[in-house]
Amino acid sequence: MTNLFLNIDPSAVDWARAQFALTAIYHWLFVPLTLGLALVMGIMETCYYRTKNSFWKRTAIFWQKLFGINFAMGVATGIILEFQFGTNWSNYSWFVGDIFGAPLAVEGIVAFFMESTFVAIMFFGWKKVSSGVHLASTWLTGLGATFSAWWILVANSWMQYPVGCEFNPDTMRNEMVSFAEVALSPFAVNKFCHTVTSAWIIGALFTVAVGCYYLLKRREQQMATKSIRVGSIVGIIGILLAMQTGDGSAYNVAQKQPMKLAAMEALYNGGESQGLTAIALVNPFTQPDYANEEAPSLKIDIPYALSFLATRDINGFVPGVKDILNGGYKNSKGEIEPSVDEKIASGKIAISALKDYRKLKSTLKGNEASADNKATLDSLKQQINANMKYFGYGYVTDKASLVPSIPLCFYAFRVMVGLGTLFVLFFALSLFLSYKADLTQEKFKWFYIVAIALVPLGYICSESGWLVAEFGRQPWAIQDMMPTWVGISNVGSGSVALTFFIFLALFTTLLAVEINIMLKAIKKGPEE
Repeated sequence: MTNLFLNIDPSAVDWARAQFALTAIYHWLFVPLTLGLALVMGIMETCYYRTKNSFWKRTAIFWQKLFGINFAMGVATGIILEFQFGTNWSNYSWFVGDIFGAPLAVEGIVAFFMESTFVAIMFFGWKKVSSGVHLASTWLTGLGATFSAWWILVANSWMQYPVGCEFNPDTMRNEMVSFAEVALSPFAVNKFCHTVTSAWIIGALFTVAVGCYYLLKRREQQMATKSIRVGSIVGIIGILLAMQTGDGSAYNVAQKQPMKLAAMEALYNGGESQGLTAIALVNPFTQPDYANEEAPSLKIDIPYALSFLATRDINGFVPGVKDILNGGYKNSKGEIEPSVDEKIASGKIAISALKDYRKLKSTLKGNEASADNKATLDSLKQQINANMKYFGYGYVTDKASLVPSIPLCFYAFRVMVGLGTLFVLFFALSLFLSYKADLTQEKFKWFYIVAIALVPLGYICSESGWLVAEFGRQPWAIQDMMPTWVGISNVGSGSVALTFFIFLALFTTLLAVEINIMLKAIKKGPEE
């Protein structure tokens, strides 16, 4: 098994990663709008329940229709995404399936069935159940979608920060020892909160944009102005919470994934009292020569901000790329961090001990082990456990592969933060205008156009955040435990490449169909 991992076709790794990235990117075009509109339609129907005004019922039904169109498309891409763990990443699934499969199973059994049950009542139960039951169904549909996101993000967070597990050399699998530790890890909690609040931003941008479309066309002006107000409230709350949870996520990254933070900041040489880079000239097309460069040129930073972000101390030490490779500094636990060479040596000891352990166990074939064999097995198991922390490093042959793409992480992070800052200003303005001005006046045409133009920027911001999260942890499928090239299936690159282009055509068609249906529904407007 250990030798098989090293004989995988390198191009198959690239195609498997590309296919998974393609599916994840398309899937995330649907999910945030689902989560955002779930909150919007819940607020709209709550207004109807409180006022009994038929205007709010008509408005709620309109937003529920848009939610349903988007929801259906998201389910299709999400199912394909989960199947890829078995087809393209079978070694990964075997190695950690006992842990990774648990939250996915909960997501399927609880959240998915919860969504499918209450979404039916929401769409078809207006005349069949009481208004209170229908309102509860609407909120529970949104809650079910949010629960789905929770369990998916628990699984993703475990890959970033593996906890609550122990390696069993007899089964060659990591086995869960604490479900609570997996489900409630700081990575999972922060990632969930940050992801959901960022989805509210996209839902809010979409809601305001649709309202502005109607004002631009001089139609449905009452619904448009009320929708803009609701969207602005959701948006300003979402962006402020996303900023707060983003700070918590950055702190977790600094503690557990320092290489990702160093790549995000293009920080080659760390130190105390580090500033947060605002602008720097990093070549966007090639990996910098971090081994010889001191810092990017034309760098402008915010003094002390990075140290505070990473350590909660303005004078705290933040390691750079070279510090992490060379080791010798104190990590977040106050321990001296080993160098990458030492980690690779430790990983090779674990792999070699595991190989000897399995070989000895196979020779016994169920026979009673002698005292000497028992002692040898115990010794090998101790070596495995002592070095398991850096098991994945044993497969690393080039230290440069441990440094993620610095240009991609650096610029994607700044796109996310820059657009987030823009959204703060936009939602503050939108909220002010929705309360203090008559947005139906022709002079606000500029505002309508700006609101509509910001919708694609919301998706760019959200996708940029995921690029930082996923590319920043490369080359790890599981942080420090399994590199990506170890986790893939032993399949030919041609097969994966073929399905990549099939999925590309399929997902592009689905996206085009959804956009077409959504635009037709918006043009038609709310029904009487």
